[in-house]
Amino acid sequence: MASGFYNVPKAVNEPVKSYAPGSPERKLLLDTYKKMYNEKVDIPFYIGGKEFRTGNTVDIHPPHDHKHCVGQYHTADKEHIELAIEKAAEARVKWAKTSWEHRAAIFLKAADLLAGPFRYKMNAATMIAQSKNVYQAEIDSACELIDFLRFNVEFMTEIYSNQPQSAPGIWNRMEYRPLEGFVYAITPFNFTAIAGNLPAAPALMGNVVIWKPARSQVYSAQVIMELFKAAGLPDGVINMVTGNSGTITDVLLNSSDFSGVHFTGSTPVFNSFWETIGKNMDTYKTYPRIVGETGGKDFIWAHPSSNAQEVATAISRGAFEYQGQKCSAASRAYLPKSLWADIKASVEKDLASFKMGTPEDPTNFINSVIDDRAFKKLSSYIEQVKEDKDAEIIMGGGYDDSVGYFIEPTVVLTTNPQYKTMTTELFGPIITIYIYEDEQWEEVLDLVDQTGEFALTGAIFSGDRYVIDIATNKLENAAGNFYINDKPTGAVVGQQPFGGARGSGTNDKAGSVWNLLRWVSNRTIKETFVPPTDYRYPFLEE
Repeated sequence: MASGFYNVPKAVNEPVKSYAPGSPERKLLLDTYKKMYNEKVDIPFYIGGKEFRTGNTVDIHPPHDHKHCVGQYHTADKEHIELAIEKAAEARVKWAKTSWEHRAAIFLKAADLLAGPFRYKMNAATMIAQSKNVYQAEIDSACELIDFLRFNVEFMTEIYSNQPQSAPGIWNRMEYRPLEGFVYAITPFNFTAIAGNLPAAPALMGNVVIWKPARSQVYSAQVIMELFKAAGLPDGVINMVTGNSGTITDVLLNSSDFSGVHFTGSTPVFNSFWETIGKNMDTYKTYPRIVGETGGKDFIWAHPSSNAQEVATAISRGAFEYQGQKCSAASRAYLPKSLWADIKASVEKDLASFKMGTPEDPTNFINSVIDDRAFKKLSSYIEQVKEDKDAEIIMGGGYDDSVGYFIEPTVVLTTNPQYKTMTTELFGPIITIYIYEDEQWEEVLDLVDQTGEFALTGAIFSGDRYVIDIATNKLENAAGNFYINDKPTGAVVGQQPFGGARGSGTNDKAGSVWNLLRWVSNRTIKETFVPPTDYRYPFLEE
């Protein structure tokens, strides 16, 4: 059905609240944070609209205050996962036949609820359990998730309005059916918006979903489920299960009703999914859709014509916002020798001004990394740099887990462009810099392209349009999201559809028509009004 038949609200990006000192939103958010921080939540998992509490629980500790407990969540067993498949199939009977405008209305309502009464609860949950400061929580768990919900409705109506041509006496039409089965959504800790969008996008297109959030994101995942329920999402359309990842994945990927996976996480895990799905092809009713956004080793490259202050700010923001735990965070930089002194001085000044601590203090720019595993991994790399001769820590390098999992923003300088921190995804506040001779700028572009397996985001800086043209072409396959004179983070729904290729995923661009098209199975319908009654064509006449 064409969207023009209805006055579908035009999607616009949700305004970002400032949370400036004295602002009403600042008080509301911090009051909500304090209230939730001192409560104990008991989070169930959801199957067919029913809450399940097994008694097998995992405590939830804020990563910036790991001795404090804000509650617990219950974990599912194998029989619960099997029940989720059953209940999803039951829900599909009605949901797949629900007209698109009623599905749209649910998610548009969810967007308005999140923009209003759910905003501060969602942001506070993200701040508490994922250690995001007020601004990072606002642009993620409020604004980006709202944008996903609203823009996806607009993209859906755009898809449905795309219809084939008809000829005289014939009506051709395209039906966009949901997939035959359930979609498995696996979401990461670092973006609440991704956690909401990965199950919601297939559901919007008429699919039923079994969703496994990351263990360190369950607190805000619970609020997402409350939001969808308040918006009127029918029971069983999105089923949230928590527990052992291996068990959940094993049961779901071995089901004949498995029809697709919507994934954001590590490259090795996604590769294992792909391998398992390939081995199970004889099990499935249809070829599953495999959609994933995985790792990144995102770069900044600067030409000698660049503005040193602009490059420095891109490093400070791109590498260290949310402790470098964005999929798009800058983690390697290639800088010209002539600009290095000025860039270094500016980054040093920025890092000296960074405050680090709990998200409850809005003046803290840096908070903790997500958990002890991340802390141990990152601190081990910092210690290794101290031992190696071809790299040195020139800024930061401190860490402390006595209260929370705090890693200082760290800048590594290397003489080896293939040094391990230039090639390995670290997912933390560490950036490694390689200085090149100015005249080698074009050669270094080849180095940027050929380093590592990933191709998620990248940024180039130059004041020379010819250089920008050359760099854009040479780095054509190096990043799915490419930035010119800007940091490589901060993709906005409706403006920069997000996703990468190579080892960074299937590049299906979350927050776009291209992603939503993956969750439909098209049926072409041809209706002839006056069918022929004689098989003979004119060429057969004598």
